[in-house]
Amino acid sequence: MDTELFCEQVQVERKSFSVELRENPRGRFLKIIEDVGGRRDAIIIPATGLTQIRDILERAISKSDEVPLSESATAQ
Repeated sequence: MDTELFCEQVQVERKSFSVELRENPRGRFLKIIEDVGGRRDAIIIPATGLTQIRDILERAISKSDEVPLSESATAQ
């Protein structure tokens, strides 16, 4: 049985994301659930990898901020 330690949801365009920090007898983990029109997909990240994932996300955000959108992305 998992215990929920933290949960937050966010709506981005047509997608809904749920981010849950959970714990079970094997340890803590982050569960990210994407819901698009009733179809749900999830990824599980062990707590030991959260700092690495955060660092990658920070680099991706920085790159997204510094590189302008391509014409094909702005036409959608």
